[in-house]
Amino acid sequence: MAKPVVALVGRPNVGKSTLFNRLAQERLAVVDDIPGTTRDRLMTEADWGGYIFDIIDTGGIDPTQVSPGKQREPLSIGSSEFINEIRTQAQIAINEADAILFITDVQNGVTPADQEIAQILRKQQREQDGQPWPPIILVVNKVENRASGDQVYEFYELGMGEPYPVSALHGKGTGDLLDALIDTFKSWVEEQEEDDSIKISIVGKPNVGKSTLLNALTGEERAIVSPIAGTTRDAIDTRLTYHETPITLIDTAGIRRRGKVDPGVEKYSVLRSMQAIRRSYVALLLIDAVQGITSQDTHIAGHVLKAWKSAVVLVNKWDAIEKDTYTIEDYTWHVRQELNFMDYVPVLFISAKTGRRVHKILPMALQVHEERLVRLTTGKLNRLLREAVDKHPSPSKGGRHLKIYYGAQVSNSPPTFVLHVNDTDLAHFTYVRYLENQIRDMYPFLGTPLRIVLRGRKEEV
Repeated sequence: MAKPVVALVGRPNVGKSTLFNRLAQERLAVVDDIPGTTRDRLMTEADWGGYIFDIIDTGGIDPTQVSPGKQREPLSIGSSEFINEIRTQAQIAINEADAILFITDVQNGVTPADQEIAQILRKQQREQDGQPWPPIILVVNKVENRASGDQVYEFYELGMGEPYPVSALHGKGTGDLLDALIDTFKSWVEEQEEDDSIKISIVGKPNVGKSTLLNALTGEERAIVSPIAGTTRDAIDTRLTYHETPITLIDTAGIRRRGKVDPGVEKYSVLRSMQAIRRSYVALLLIDAVQGITSQDTHIAGHVLKAWKSAVVLVNKWDAIEKDTYTIEDYTWHVRQELNFMDYVPVLFISAKTGRRVHKILPMALQVHEERLVRLTTGKLNRLLREAVDKHPSPSKGGRHLKIYYGAQVSNSPPTFVLHVNDTDLAHFTYVRYLENQIRDMYPFLGTPLRIVLRGRKEEV
Protein backbone atom coordinates (compact mmCIF):
# COMPACT_ATOMS: atom_id res chain seq x y z
CA MET A 1 0.00 0.00 0.00
CA ALA A 2 1.30 3.46 -0.90
CA LYS A 3 2.27 5.60 2.06
CA PRO A 4 0.88 9.14 2.44
CA VAL A 5 3.34 11.93 1.72
CA VAL A 6 3.51 15.00 3.99
CA ALA A 7 5.30 18.13 2.73
CA LEU A 8 6.68 20.86 4.98
CA VAL A 9 6.29 24.28 3.35
CA GLY A 10 7.17 27.76 4.54
CA ARG A 11 9.51 30.71 4.28
CA PRO A 12 13.17 30.42 5.38
CA ASN A 13 14.22 30.01 8.99
CA VAL A 14 10.84 29.11 10.48
CA GLY A 15 12.17 25.76 11.75
CA LYS A 16 11.09 23.33 9.02
CA SER A 17 14.26 21.25 9.31
CA THR A 18 13.98 21.16 13.12
CA LEU A 19 10.37 19.99 12.87
CA PHE A 20 11.38 17.46 10.20
CA ASN A 21 13.97 15.98 12.57
CA ARG A 22 11.46 15.96 15.43
CA LEU A 23 8.77 14.15 13.43
CA ALA A 24 11.28 11.71 11.95
CA GLN A 25 12.87 11.16 15.37
CA GLU A 26 16.25 11.42 13.68
CA ARG A 27 18.73 14.21 13.04
CA LEU A 28 18.65 13.99 9.26
CA ALA A 29 18.36 17.61 8.13
CA VAL A 30 21.04 20.25 8.68
CA VAL A 31 19.78 22.79 11.21
CA ASP A 32 21.28 26.27 11.20
CA ASP A 33 20.13 29.78 12.02
CA ILE A 34 21.26 30.95 8.57
CA PRO A 35 18.28 31.09 6.18
CA GLY A 36 18.64 28.75 3.22
CA THR A 37 20.64 26.06 5.04
CA THR A 38 18.36 23.37 3.60
CA ARG A 39 19.44 23.37 -0.03
CA ASP A 40 18.29 19.85 -0.91
CA ARG A 41 14.96 18.23 -0.31
CA LEU A 42 15.00 15.40 2.18
CA MET A 43 12.49 12.59 2.60
CA THR A 44 12.18 10.06 5.37
CA GLU A 45 9.64 7.72 6.89
CA ALA A 46 7.75 8.52 10.09
CA ASP A 47 5.35 6.54 12.26
CA TRP A 48 2.64 7.85 14.57
CA GLY A 49 0.00 5.68 16.17
CA GLY A 50 0.75 2.83 13.78
CA TYR A 51 0.27 5.02 10.71
CA ILE A 52 3.37 5.17 8.52
CA PHE A 53 3.94 8.10 6.19
CA ASP A 54 6.74 9.91 4.34
CA ILE A 55 7.85 13.42 5.27
CA ILE A 56 9.42 15.80 2.76
CA ASP A 57 11.47 18.72 4.04
CA THR A 58 11.77 21.54 1.55
CA GLY A 59 14.16 24.44 1.27
CA GLY A 60 12.66 27.72 2.44
CA ILE A 61 11.20 30.08 -0.12
CA ASP A 62 13.94 32.70 -0.35
CA PRO A 63 12.71 36.29 -0.98
CA THR A 64 16.04 37.17 -2.57
CA GLN A 65 17.32 36.23 -5.96
CA VAL A 66 20.40 36.72 -8.08
CA SER A 67 19.68 38.16 -11.50
CA PRO A 68 22.23 37.47 -14.26
CA GLY A 69 24.92 40.14 -14.20
CA LYS A 70 23.53 41.80 -11.08
CA GLN A 71 24.36 41.70 -7.39
CA ARG A 72 22.12 39.82 -5.03
CA GLU A 73 19.41 42.12 -3.77
CA PRO A 74 16.20 41.64 -1.82
CA LEU A 75 12.97 41.41 -3.76
CA SER A 76 9.72 42.91 -2.60
CA ILE A 77 6.93 40.56 -1.62
CA GLY A 78 4.99 41.63 -4.69
CA SER A 79 7.78 41.09 -7.18
CA SER A 80 7.09 38.65 -9.98
CA GLU A 81 10.30 36.69 -9.27
CA PHE A 82 9.34 36.04 -5.66
CA ILE A 83 5.74 35.17 -6.48
CA ASN A 84 6.87 32.74 -9.17
CA GLU A 85 9.27 31.10 -6.72
CA ILE A 86 6.50 30.70 -4.16
CA ARG A 87 4.05 29.43 -6.74
CA THR A 88 6.53 26.87 -8.07
CA GLN A 89 7.28 25.44 -4.65
CA ALA A 90 3.65 25.49 -3.56
CA GLN A 91 2.52 23.73 -6.74
CA ILE A 92 5.19 21.06 -6.42
CA ALA A 93 4.24 20.45 -2.78
CA ILE A 94 0.54 20.18 -3.64
CA ASN A 95 1.21 17.81 -6.54
CA GLU A 96 3.51 15.68 -4.38
CA ALA A 97 1.75 15.63 -1.02
CA ASP A 98 -1.27 14.02 0.57
CA ALA A 99 -1.07 16.61 3.35
CA ILE A 100 0.85 19.86 3.84
CA LEU A 101 2.24 21.36 7.02
CA PHE A 102 2.44 25.12 6.47
CA ILE A 103 5.11 26.27 8.94
CA THR A 104 5.19 29.81 10.37
CA ASP A 105 7.16 31.47 13.18
CA VAL A 106 5.46 33.03 16.22
CA GLN A 107 8.48 35.21 16.95
CA ASN A 108 8.09 37.14 13.69
CA GLY A 109 4.31 37.10 13.63
CA VAL A 110 2.34 37.00 10.40
CA THR A 111 4.62 38.27 7.63
CA PRO A 112 3.77 39.29 4.05
CA ALA A 113 5.57 36.15 2.89
CA ASP A 114 3.27 34.00 5.08
CA GLN A 115 0.23 35.74 3.61
CA GLU A 116 1.47 35.20 0.07
CA ILE A 117 2.18 31.50 0.67
CA ALA A 118 -1.23 31.00 2.31
CA GLN A 119 -3.01 32.64 -0.60
CA ILE A 120 -1.20 30.57 -3.21
CA LEU A 121 -1.71 27.31 -1.31
CA ARG A 122 -5.45 27.98 -1.08
CA LYS A 123 -5.73 28.85 -4.77
CA GLN A 124 -3.90 25.73 -5.88
CA GLN A 125 -5.80 23.25 -3.76
CA ARG A 126 -8.16 21.02 -5.76
CA GLU A 127 -11.42 19.45 -4.70
CA GLN A 128 -11.66 15.76 -3.80
CA ASP A 129 -14.83 14.18 -2.40
CA GLY A 130 -16.22 17.64 -1.78
CA GLN A 131 -13.20 18.70 0.30
CA PRO A 132 -10.12 20.80 -0.59
CA TRP A 133 -7.15 18.54 -1.34
CA PRO A 134 -4.49 18.15 -0.11
CA PRO A 135 -5.44 19.25 3.41
CA ILE A 136 -3.25 22.00 4.85
CA ILE A 137 -2.42 22.28 8.54
CA LEU A 138 -1.14 25.62 9.83
CA VAL A 139 1.76 25.18 12.24
CA VAL A 140 3.03 28.04 14.41
CA ASN A 141 6.54 27.14 15.50
CA LYS A 142 8.86 28.43 18.25
CA VAL A 143 6.10 28.70 20.86
CA GLU A 144 8.37 28.28 23.86
CA ASN A 145 6.31 29.91 26.64
CA ARG A 146 2.90 31.31 27.60
CA ALA A 147 3.72 34.78 26.31
CA SER A 148 4.47 33.51 22.84
CA GLY A 149 1.46 31.22 23.06
CA ASP A 150 -0.82 34.23 23.41
CA GLN A 151 0.46 35.48 20.03
CA VAL A 152 -0.71 32.36 18.20
CA TYR A 153 -4.24 33.75 17.75
CA GLU A 154 -3.09 36.40 15.27
CA PHE A 155 -2.33 33.58 12.78
CA TYR A 156 -6.07 33.02 12.30
CA GLU A 157 -5.90 35.98 9.91
CA LEU A 158 -4.14 33.71 7.38
CA GLY A 159 -7.46 31.98 6.83
CA MET A 160 -5.88 28.52 7.11
CA GLY A 161 -8.03 27.26 9.96
CA GLU A 162 -6.89 26.47 13.48
CA PRO A 163 -3.19 27.12 14.07
CA TYR A 164 -1.28 24.42 15.92
CA PRO A 165 1.33 25.89 18.31
CA VAL A 166 4.50 23.80 18.61
CA SER A 167 8.08 24.02 19.71
CA ALA A 168 9.92 21.83 17.24
CA LEU A 169 13.12 22.32 19.22
CA HIS A 170 11.66 20.95 22.47
CA GLY A 171 8.89 18.75 21.07
CA LYS A 172 6.10 20.73 22.70
CA GLY A 173 2.74 20.36 20.93
CA THR A 174 3.99 17.93 18.30
CA GLY A 175 1.77 15.12 19.61
CA ASP A 176 -1.40 17.14 19.02
CA LEU A 177 -0.06 18.17 15.62
CA LEU A 178 0.58 14.55 14.61
CA ASP A 179 -2.90 13.51 15.81
CA ALA A 180 -4.42 16.20 13.60
CA LEU A 181 -2.19 15.18 10.69
CA ILE A 182 -3.16 11.51 10.92
CA ASP A 183 -6.85 12.48 10.99
CA THR A 184 -6.45 14.17 7.58
CA PHE A 185 -5.50 10.95 5.80
CA LYS A 186 -6.64 8.20 8.19
CA SER A 187 -9.79 7.41 6.22
CA TRP A 188 -7.85 7.50 2.95
CA VAL A 189 -5.36 4.94 4.27
CA GLU A 190 -8.04 2.70 5.77
CA GLU A 191 -10.28 2.75 2.68
CA GLN A 192 -7.53 2.41 0.11
CA GLU A 193 -7.74 -0.93 -1.66
CA GLU A 194 -4.82 -3.24 -1.13
CA ASP A 195 -2.82 -3.43 -4.34
CA ASP A 196 -1.50 -6.97 -4.79
CA SER A 197 0.37 -6.26 -8.03
CA ILE A 198 4.13 -6.78 -8.18
CA LYS A 199 5.81 -3.36 -8.18
CA ILE A 200 8.79 -3.04 -10.52
CA SER A 201 10.58 0.30 -10.78
CA ILE A 202 12.69 1.41 -13.75
CA VAL A 203 15.59 3.52 -12.49
CA GLY A 204 18.76 5.00 -13.86
CA LYS A 205 20.55 8.22 -14.66
CA PRO A 206 18.93 10.68 -17.10
CA ASN A 207 18.69 9.79 -20.80
CA VAL A 208 19.58 6.13 -20.34
CA GLY A 209 16.39 4.88 -22.01
CA LYS A 210 13.92 4.32 -19.18
CA SER A 211 10.86 5.67 -20.98
CA THR A 212 11.82 3.81 -24.16
CA LEU A 213 12.03 0.60 -22.11
CA LEU A 214 8.63 1.25 -20.55
CA ASN A 215 7.11 1.64 -24.00
CA ALA A 216 8.85 -1.53 -25.19
CA LEU A 217 7.60 -3.54 -22.21
CA THR A 218 4.01 -2.37 -22.54
CA GLY A 219 3.94 -2.26 -26.33
CA GLU A 220 2.37 1.19 -26.16
CA GLU A 221 3.54 4.78 -26.19
CA ARG A 222 2.73 5.27 -22.50
CA ALA A 223 5.60 7.71 -21.77
CA ILE A 224 7.03 10.61 -23.74
CA VAL A 225 10.34 9.59 -25.30
CA SER A 226 12.83 12.36 -26.00
CA PRO A 227 16.62 12.62 -26.39
CA ILE A 228 16.58 15.56 -23.99
CA ALA A 229 17.73 14.45 -20.55
CA GLY A 230 15.17 14.96 -17.79
CA THR A 231 11.96 14.67 -19.86
CA THR A 232 10.29 12.44 -17.26
CA ARG A 233 9.58 14.58 -14.20
CA ASP A 234 7.14 12.32 -12.38
CA ALA A 235 7.00 8.68 -11.42
CA ILE A 236 4.55 7.07 -13.85
CA ASP A 237 2.64 3.93 -12.86
CA THR A 238 1.65 1.55 -15.66
CA ARG A 239 -0.51 -1.50 -14.90
CA LEU A 240 -0.27 -4.65 -16.98
CA THR A 241 -0.89 -8.38 -16.68
CA TYR A 242 1.87 -10.81 -17.63
CA HIS A 243 0.84 -14.48 -17.78
CA GLU A 244 -1.99 -13.77 -15.31
CA THR A 245 0.37 -11.94 -12.95
CA PRO A 246 -0.61 -8.31 -12.20
CA ILE A 247 2.38 -5.97 -12.48
CA THR A 248 2.85 -2.25 -11.83
CA LEU A 249 5.75 -0.71 -13.74
CA ILE A 250 7.04 2.53 -12.22
CA ASP A 251 8.98 4.71 -14.63
CA THR A 252 10.95 7.43 -12.88
CA ALA A 253 12.81 10.62 -13.59
CA GLY A 254 16.57 10.16 -14.01
CA ILE A 255 18.66 10.41 -10.85
CA ARG A 256 21.70 12.66 -10.89
CA ARG A 257 24.37 13.09 -8.29
CA ARG A 258 23.39 15.56 -5.57
CA GLY A 259 25.74 18.26 -6.83
CA LYS A 260 24.28 17.90 -10.34
CA VAL A 261 20.63 18.24 -9.35
CA ASP A 262 19.05 21.49 -10.50
CA PRO A 263 16.96 23.42 -7.97
CA GLY A 264 13.18 23.42 -8.09
CA VAL A 265 11.22 20.79 -9.95
CA GLU A 266 14.14 18.45 -10.61
CA LYS A 267 14.85 18.06 -6.89
CA TYR A 268 11.34 16.73 -6.46
CA SER A 269 11.90 14.45 -9.46
CA VAL A 270 14.81 12.87 -7.58
CA LEU A 271 12.63 12.49 -4.49
CA ARG A 272 9.95 10.80 -6.57
CA SER A 273 12.58 8.43 -7.94
CA MET A 274 13.74 7.61 -4.42
CA GLN A 275 10.14 7.02 -3.39
CA ALA A 276 9.55 4.85 -6.47
CA ILE A 277 12.47 2.63 -5.43
CA ARG A 278 11.00 2.32 -1.95
CA ARG A 279 7.55 1.48 -3.34
CA SER A 280 8.86 -1.29 -5.58
CA TYR A 281 9.91 -4.84 -4.84
CA VAL A 282 12.30 -5.12 -7.77
CA ALA A 283 14.30 -2.32 -9.40
CA LEU A 284 15.39 -2.51 -13.02
CA LEU A 285 18.67 -0.59 -13.05
CA LEU A 286 19.49 0.66 -16.53
CA ILE A 287 23.12 1.10 -17.58
CA ASP A 288 24.19 2.86 -20.78
CA ALA A 289 26.34 0.30 -22.64
CA VAL A 290 28.13 3.02 -24.61
CA GLN A 291 29.08 5.10 -21.57
CA GLY A 292 29.84 2.13 -19.36
CA ILE A 293 29.23 2.09 -15.63
CA THR A 294 29.71 5.54 -14.14
CA SER A 295 29.86 6.75 -10.57
CA GLN A 296 26.28 7.86 -11.04
CA ASP A 297 25.23 4.27 -11.76
CA THR A 298 26.91 2.98 -8.61
CA HIS A 299 25.26 5.83 -6.68
CA ILE A 300 21.81 4.72 -7.85
CA ALA A 301 22.64 1.06 -7.16
CA GLY A 302 23.54 2.13 -3.63
CA HIS A 303 20.08 3.66 -3.20
CA VAL A 304 18.50 0.38 -4.31
CA LEU A 305 20.60 -1.60 -1.85
CA LYS A 306 20.01 0.87 0.98
CA ALA A 307 16.26 0.41 0.47
CA TRP A 308 16.76 -3.41 0.58
CA LYS A 309 15.19 -3.88 -2.83
CA SER A 310 15.87 -6.68 -5.27
CA ALA A 311 17.39 -5.69 -8.60
CA VAL A 312 18.14 -6.66 -12.18
CA VAL A 313 20.88 -4.80 -14.05
CA LEU A 314 19.94 -3.99 -17.64
CA VAL A 315 22.78 -2.94 -19.92
CA ASN A 316 20.85 -0.91 -22.49
CA LYS A 317 21.80 0.29 -26.00
CA TRP A 318 23.60 -3.00 -26.61
CA ASP A 319 22.88 -2.58 -30.32
CA ALA A 320 25.38 0.32 -30.40
CA ILE A 321 28.30 -1.81 -29.18
CA GLU A 322 30.77 -3.54 -31.51
CA LYS A 323 30.84 -7.14 -30.37
CA ASP A 324 32.91 -10.27 -30.64
CA THR A 325 32.72 -13.70 -29.01
CA TYR A 326 33.84 -12.45 -25.61
CA THR A 327 32.10 -9.03 -25.44
CA ILE A 328 29.26 -10.08 -23.14
CA GLU A 329 31.61 -12.07 -20.90
CA ASP A 330 34.04 -9.15 -20.61
CA TYR A 331 31.28 -6.62 -20.00
CA THR A 332 29.68 -8.83 -17.35
CA TRP A 333 33.02 -9.02 -15.56
CA HIS A 334 33.20 -5.21 -15.71
CA VAL A 335 29.71 -4.89 -14.21
CA ARG A 336 30.61 -7.30 -11.40
CA GLN A 337 33.76 -5.32 -10.61
CA GLU A 338 32.02 -1.93 -10.52
CA LEU A 339 28.96 -3.21 -8.64
CA ASN A 340 30.85 -5.63 -6.39
CA PHE A 341 28.49 -4.86 -3.50
CA MET A 342 25.64 -6.36 -5.57
CA ASP A 343 27.33 -9.43 -7.04
CA TYR A 344 24.12 -11.45 -6.59
CA VAL A 345 22.26 -9.37 -9.20
CA PRO A 346 21.53 -10.85 -12.66
CA VAL A 347 22.68 -8.90 -15.73
CA LEU A 348 20.81 -8.70 -19.03
CA PHE A 349 22.09 -7.05 -22.21
CA ILE A 350 19.23 -5.37 -24.05
CA SER A 351 18.24 -2.75 -26.57
CA ALA A 352 15.03 -1.00 -25.59
CA LYS A 353 15.11 0.75 -28.98
CA THR A 354 15.21 -2.40 -31.12
CA GLY A 355 13.49 -4.70 -28.60
CA ARG A 356 16.45 -7.06 -28.34
CA ARG A 357 16.07 -9.37 -25.30
CA VAL A 358 13.32 -7.13 -23.89
CA HIS A 359 11.12 -10.24 -23.69
CA LYS A 360 13.48 -11.66 -21.04
CA ILE A 361 13.12 -8.75 -18.62
CA LEU A 362 9.75 -9.44 -16.99
CA PRO A 363 10.38 -13.20 -16.55
CA MET A 364 13.70 -12.36 -14.87
CA ALA A 365 12.12 -9.68 -12.66
CA LEU A 366 9.37 -12.10 -11.59
CA GLN A 367 11.92 -14.80 -10.84
CA VAL A 368 13.88 -12.35 -8.69
CA HIS A 369 10.66 -11.42 -6.89
CA GLU A 370 9.97 -15.09 -6.15
CA GLU A 371 13.47 -15.45 -4.70
CA ARG A 372 12.71 -12.45 -2.47
CA LEU A 373 9.86 -14.37 -0.85
CA VAL A 374 11.76 -17.60 -0.08
CA ARG A 375 11.92 -18.60 3.57
CA LEU A 376 14.49 -21.09 4.89
CA THR A 377 13.57 -23.43 7.72
CA THR A 378 15.29 -22.89 11.05
CA GLY A 379 16.71 -26.42 10.98
CA LYS A 380 18.36 -26.00 7.59
CA LEU A 381 19.73 -22.60 8.51
CA ASN A 382 21.31 -23.78 11.77
CA ARG A 383 22.89 -26.81 10.14
CA LEU A 384 24.38 -24.47 7.57
CA LEU A 385 25.68 -22.10 10.28
CA ARG A 386 27.32 -24.96 12.20
CA GLU A 387 29.01 -26.23 9.04
CA ALA A 388 30.14 -22.74 8.11
CA VAL A 389 31.72 -22.13 11.53
CA ASP A 390 33.39 -25.56 11.53
CA LYS A 391 34.82 -24.89 8.08
CA HIS A 392 35.96 -21.36 8.86
CA PRO A 393 35.89 -20.19 12.52
CA SER A 394 35.61 -16.48 13.12
CA PRO A 395 38.87 -14.57 13.67
CA SER A 396 39.71 -13.93 17.29
CA LYS A 397 39.52 -10.52 18.89
CA GLY A 398 41.32 -10.11 22.18
CA GLY A 399 41.53 -13.88 22.46
CA ARG A 400 37.77 -14.30 22.02
CA HIS A 401 35.83 -15.76 19.11
CA LEU A 402 32.35 -15.01 17.90
CA LYS A 403 29.94 -17.75 18.94
CA ILE A 404 26.70 -18.28 17.07
CA TYR A 405 24.14 -19.92 19.34
CA TYR A 406 21.38 -20.21 16.74
CA GLY A 407 19.76 -18.35 13.89
CA ALA A 408 16.35 -17.98 12.31
CA GLN A 409 14.85 -16.28 9.28
CA VAL A 410 12.35 -13.91 10.83
CA SER A 411 10.91 -12.39 7.65
CA ASN A 412 11.19 -12.13 3.90
CA SER A 413 10.93 -9.28 1.38
CA PRO A 414 13.81 -8.89 1.99
CA PRO A 415 14.97 -12.16 3.57
CA THR A 416 16.03 -11.22 7.10
CA PHE A 417 18.08 -13.51 9.36
CA VAL A 418 18.61 -12.96 13.08
CA LEU A 419 21.69 -14.63 14.54
CA HIS A 420 21.98 -14.85 18.32
CA VAL A 421 25.64 -14.53 19.30
CA ASN A 422 27.74 -14.08 22.39
CA ASP A 423 29.05 -10.59 21.56
CA THR A 424 28.22 -8.54 18.46
CA ASP A 425 31.52 -6.63 18.80
CA LEU A 426 33.37 -9.81 17.84
CA ALA A 427 31.68 -9.94 14.41
CA HIS A 428 33.82 -8.43 11.68
CA PHE A 429 31.90 -7.36 8.57
CA THR A 430 33.98 -9.73 6.42
CA TYR A 431 32.87 -12.69 8.52
CA VAL A 432 29.22 -11.63 8.25
CA ARG A 433 29.74 -11.43 4.48
CA TYR A 434 31.21 -14.95 4.60
CA LEU A 435 28.09 -16.20 6.40
CA GLU A 436 25.91 -14.50 3.78
CA ASN A 437 27.83 -16.27 1.02
CA GLN A 438 27.35 -19.58 2.79
CA ILE A 439 23.60 -18.96 2.92
CA ARG A 440 23.61 -18.13 -0.79
CA ASP A 441 25.47 -21.39 -1.49
CA MET A 442 22.46 -23.21 -0.05
CA TYR A 443 19.92 -20.91 -1.69
CA PRO A 444 21.10 -18.18 -4.08
CA PHE A 445 18.33 -15.57 -3.50
CA LEU A 446 18.96 -14.31 -7.04
CA GLY A 447 18.95 -10.52 -7.28
CA THR A 448 17.93 -10.12 -3.66
CA PRO A 449 19.87 -8.58 -0.75
CA LEU A 450 20.04 -10.50 2.52
CA ARG A 451 19.70 -8.70 5.80
CA ILE A 452 21.66 -10.31 8.65
CA VAL A 453 20.99 -8.98 12.15
CA LEU A 454 23.20 -9.97 15.08
CA ARG A 455 21.83 -10.03 18.61
CA GLY A 456 24.27 -10.45 21.44
CA ARG A 457 23.91 -11.78 24.96
CA LYS A 458 26.22 -12.29 27.90
CA GLU A 459 28.41 -15.38 27.95
CA GLU A 460 26.98 -18.16 30.09
CA VAL A 461 29.21 -18.92 33.06
